[in-house]
Amino acid sequence: MGFDAGDETSLHNAAEALAGLAANRTFLGDMLIDQLAGAMTGTMSGAATAYGPQALMLAGPRNGYFIRANLWPARGDPAYRASGAASFVYGLPHDHNFDFLTVGYFGPGYVSDYWEYDYVSVRGDVGEPVDLRFVERSALGEGRVLHYRAHRDVHCQHPPQSLSVSLNICAAFPAQGWLDQYRFDTDGKRIAGVLNPSANEVILRAGVALGNENARSLTCDFARHHPSAAMRRVASELSRQIRSG
Repeated sequence: MGFDAGDETSLHNAAEALAGLAANRTFLGDMLIDQLAGAMTGTMSGAATAYGPQALMLAGPRNGYFIRANLWPARGDPAYRASGAASFVYGLPHDHNFDFLTVGYFGPGYVSDYWEYDYVSVRGDVGEPVDLRFVERSALGEGRVLHYRAHRDVHCQHPPQSLSVSLNICAAFPAQGWLDQYRFDTDGKRIAGVLNPSANEVILRAGVALGNENARSLTCDFARHHPSAAMRRVASELSRQIRSG
């Protein structure tokens, strides 16, 4: 089974499958205990792999998707007190550069403020005005399935009342790294930053900073002709810096 968020049938089938997985109240705990036992004996199965400070990869990329579990500590939990809100992306209004489905698996669920915006109408410059439209504030309770739409839905998550877990089916495709993910100033309705600078952007910046002539030439060319809007924007910024000396 693949996952194509642009296909109504595929989206519906994936949502049903995710809800069915969430109805299994023991699988995740069993999987985590198996991982811990394997770590102790040196025989880890690889079924669940750390994906970030709060996430576990349950099924790696295949057929255009992957599956993960996210852990959401409450303010009073030791992980929150030790690492702070930023480690769990709390209080950070942002969009996503991929579609995903999520379901509340355990606990009352994180609380989110939701907005919508029109991605194609913005360049992506920091400080650029954006027509953010507030939708609602709600919690991801157990069994609730939501579709986060790429480049359209913006949310700001807040800690749950108690430890919670969500499950995600996330779209994965090769061009994803070329598409921007933004941080927003929701009070000022502006883009506050780009959250996913690509490796190519870093390489280009390093080449220009090191004074490489080929990098300077590529920068001018990329600013005019690169197919990625994100790279054109970065190259235009670097071109201005080169001209100003």
